[in-house]
Amino acid sequence: MVRRNYLGEMELMVLLAVVRLGDDAYGVPISKELLLIAQREVSVGSIYAALERLESKGFVSSSLGEPTPERGGRAKRYFHVTRTGVRTLEQTRESLTRLWSDVPALKGKSA
Repeated sequence: MVRRNYLGEMELMVLLAVVRLGDDAYGVPISKELLLIAQREVSVGSIYAALERLESKGFVSSSLGEPTPERGGRAKRYFHVTRTGVRTLEQTRESLTRLWSDVPALKGKSA
């Protein structure tokens, strides 16, 4: 099976949220970040599905934090962007910028 080296929209948004959150990147804060910044309400389940895809592609890594009483003794799974993830984000930004640079003004236009 060929591995995809590009990001889908959800993967891109989740990966950017992980970068923005730094050391506090796990499901709930990522969901809040997407709602606050991207104005997208995304279920935590959808976020973890995207994180699993990103981890399988090598764009993020994860580690378990300490168990906490408020979570019934369960540990949080924190996510961190890898060098490959950063490189992929940079390539994606460059590609999108090139694509947008030749798009005529969209004001007042309908499909």
